[in-house]
Amino acid sequence: MSSDEEILKRRYREFLDLLPLTTAIAGLPVSEGTRSFTTEQMEARAQVIANAFKLARQVAREAIKS
Repeated sequence: MSSDEEILKRRYREFLDLLPLTTAIAGLPVSEGTRSFTTEQMEARAQVIANAFKLARQVAREAIKS
């Protein structure tokens, strides 16, 4: 297995491990029944998730250090 594949697997595992914390930090509501989100809403939600993931990763690293 190449080094790039190992790094990708490690990052994917980190993302999955932090997903519950990420979604809690993001605090986004779920879709209402059959109503779908618009493209703009999905893009905005994706940005919120990305920012929440960065914060979750930072919180986890600080917790491990202390």
